[in-house]
Amino acid sequence: MKTMKAARRGVVVMTRFGAPIVAVLLAVATIAASEQLRAADDAAGFISDLGQRTVQILAAKAPENEREAKCRAIFEEGFDIPTISRFVLGGYWRTASEAQRQDFTALFETYVIRAYAVRFNDYGGEQLKVTAARTEDEDNSMVQSVIARPSGAPPIKVDWRVNKTAKGFKITDVVVEGVSMAVTQRQEFASVIQRNGGQIDALLKLLREKTGQGGLKNTAG
Repeated sequence: MKTMKAARRGVVVMTRFGAPIVAVLLAVATIAASEQLRAADDAAGFISDLGQRTVQILAAKAPENEREAKCRAIFEEGFDIPTISRFVLGGYWRTASEAQRQDFTALFETYVIRAYAVRFNDYGGEQLKVTAARTEDEDNSMVQSVIARPSGAPPIKVDWRVNKTAKGFKITDVVVEGVSMAVTQRQEFASVIQRNGGQIDALLKLLREKTGQGGLKNTAG
């Protein structure tokens, strides 16, 4: 009983992650990059191009399943899913079986994409402007931006950590008002696992429930 209650508390914890990251992904759909940052061969241009293609999904008013498929394509292209998955699972990645790692990576991706696609309906005209970009090392850059909200509320500062890989630019983290979404998710996933006796399968079960993929599948071993 305690395990089940802990898992349910985890639903609330995970929902806190979904809201901010999806809001940011919605906002990227209307990026208004400054002229000097429009080149698609740099990190800022990559963020701008990703947004321009996302806005086409918004404008198309496609059915939810089609929207989800298009969201998945953009997410897989724009985000370094394997790197993010390893990071957010933290130390539990090292102790997880290969089957658990594969399950987690697939479930985590689906969880974020479904929230992303469904919440397109909540888009309220937010505008994201790329303001600057700085190179941190040979392969990593931080693209700085602000989100302007139609309500007149104060703008939100959003930074995008972008890594240059053999397959092109990939987002590895989104930092909202100084708070890393990857670090936040890592802490929240660890909390879910710890509340369930250190069992990674408890997190996998919760992710399956959130993504409508059925009950617990034992992937230990």
